Amino acid sequence: MTHRFFSLHHHRMIRVAAATPPASVGDVPANTARTIALAQEAHAKGCDLVVFPELNLTSYAIDDLHLQSAQQAATLAGIRAVAAASVTLKPVLLVGAAIERAGRLYNCAVVIARGRVLGVVPKTYLPNYREYYEKRWFASGGGLTGLTIDLGGGLDAAGPVPFGADLMFAADDLPFFTFHAEICEDYWAPTPPSTMGALAGALICCNLSASNIVIGKARERMLLAAAQSARTASAYVYSAAGIGESTTDLSWDGQGFVYELGELLAESERFARGPQLVLADVDAERLIQERTRFGTFNDAAREAGHPETRFRLIAFTHGEDLDDVAERGGLARDIRRFPFVPNDPAKRDADCYEAFNIQVEGLAKRLEAARASTLVIGVSGGLDSTHALIVAAKAMDRLGRGRDTILGFTMPGFATGEGTKAHAWALMRALGITAAEIDIRPAARQMLADMGHPFAAGEPVYDVTFENVQAGLRTDYLFRLANQRGGLVLGTGDLSELALGWCTYGVGDQMSHYAVNAGVPKTLIQFLIRWCIRTGQYDDETNRVLAAILAQEISPELVPADETTGALQSTEDMIGPYALNDFFAHYVLRHGLSPSKIAFLAWHTWRDAAAGRWPTDVPAEAQVAYDLPTIRVWLERFCRRFFQTSQFKRSALPNGPKVSSGGAVSPRGDWRAPSDGTATLWLEDIAANMP
Repeated sequence: MTHRFFSLHHHRMIRVAAATPPASVGDVPANTARTIALAQEAHAKGCDLVVFPELNLTSYAIDDLHLQSAQQAATLAGIRAVAAASVTLKPVLLVGAAIERAGRLYNCAVVIARGRVLGVVPKTYLPNYREYYEKRWFASGGGLTGLTIDLGGGLDAAGPVPFGADLMFAADDLPFFTFHAEICEDYWAPTPPSTMGALAGALICCNLSASNIVIGKARERMLLAAAQSARTASAYVYSAAGIGESTTDLSWDGQGFVYELGELLAESERFARGPQLVLADVDAERLIQERTRFGTFNDAAREAGHPETRFRLIAFTHGEDLDDVAERGGLARDIRRFPFVPNDPAKRDADCYEAFNIQVEGLAKRLEAARASTLVIGVSGGLDSTHALIVAAKAMDRLGRGRDTILGFTMPGFATGEGTKAHAWALMRALGITAAEIDIRPAARQMLADMGHPFAAGEPVYDVTFENVQAGLRTDYLFRLANQRGGLVLGTGDLSELALGWCTYGVGDQMSHYAVNAGVPKTLIQFLIRWCIRTGQYDDETNRVLAAILAQEISPELVPADETTGALQSTEDMIGPYALNDFFAHYVLRHGLSPSKIAFLAWHTWRDAAAGRWPTDVPAEAQVAYDLPTIRVWLERFCRRFFQTSQFKRSALPNGPKVSSGGAVSPRGDWRAPSDGTATLWLEDIAANMP
């Protein structure tokens, strides 16, 4: 039996599809056959929900033919045929049809599952401007609530079918599978019906659309769907009519896409000559968690009169399965390996521009407010101090101050390598700051001797005390230097280190006057430095040094190199790959997902180095893979460090700017947690839900 870890439904994910069959003008039997064929394909691909275009059973652009009795009768026959074919199919189908009720013709979304019509939702907003004449044929369903419709022909064997604008659908065995339907013009309205549907609890908003194509309209559709999914904290599935519709006066492109929280998950090929089925796995857990964080969403529901009290919830049994996601063709969702960094080069550069300037302006304001005459920074030659220093240099440039007011100190200890020390000096000289060196080893030896530490007697004992004596002395020097020279101590530690507690508390690198990197994860810092090089923020010599620093291994350099192998102390050997830790941190901080769910996403993202996209700046040697056992080991350690052992360090953080919407750990910003918490629940989730 498949372990539930590999099931989409176990992780509260729903596979949706936007389907675009080729149309045949007014030919209901042909359109019905194509609808059934795509429904069968969706079933084979493990879909849970399929959205077809508006009026796809007849085709949209048939004008007065909508008002012909023969056409209306054929439409009902088409609905019966689709329902009959759906008996053995897994997905819920949303098909478009014009249906007469009480002497009015309605443009409808017909919701079909396992041989039954669950409900019929009429279109609310009927366009009647420019090329549209829908009020000539259809009545609006706006305000119609509590009604039913008799579809005849055995479709109403269990009684009349729910009909109206007040319908929402939910699987009784998958409580996170909830959806709402609207039709084309509805979401061009200032207040789309899907807004009320989402406020009533629907996580997936569906749009059956015809929407002819004109220049620029495809962008407009995507803009509306992105905005609606972001505003309502939902997924939005959209399917527009395509090839085969009448081109008497209009043309059609068959655009289909899926958005989630403003992000595009999948889109179809436009102007395709054949049928289209575009799939995406919607993360309902992510949507639920977003709504719990988004207090304005709940306020809006209150101001709207609590729509959930006005909607009829139409229940259906979907059938929970634990099929391996591999049987569905793999995860139908592009997950970024580096969630703080876009894969697209243009978006990556735009994000880097914003992140860098957020840091620069934050530091500039702090310098002005403190009226500090100098800025004091420890420069190790590593990534974090390098980035903090180039931010400081740019801040001084913006303020019109000389870079010589930055006082940079390299402070070699017992394990400082000549390479990093040389990089520190080269960078300080290239940037033109005031540079100096303070050897902390004599003071460290004295402190260790005063403490009676074995190292002072010549024993090679390199414990946490040995490390923290060095880290603490460096910070102590920096604060006293700042006192002496009228300056602020600039913190260099990053978000990744703070998430893991990988910093020395108090008189150590956890403390500073301003923590400029506290909102920037380690993976993003690397991209920011590359962006600075690529965009010419500094001169050629500075760029050369920055490139050299990027190429070296990340090390705290607090313990001497191994006497046998000469290997340096490796940060990632001790706390895990930063790529994985940043992945974990993003989904904990931003989305609050369970660790087993995070492991599921990480496994799909990292298990194959050749699959998926890598940001163009990632060197070939860094394009690695991690198997599930490796992910589990580092995830367990992350949970212990994040939830149990390091919160007290974050609770006493100095000020620093939030940089990414992916999250921050400041107790005055995104993250508030007890310093004496426990990781038990998170570790138990891993034990119970991972193979």
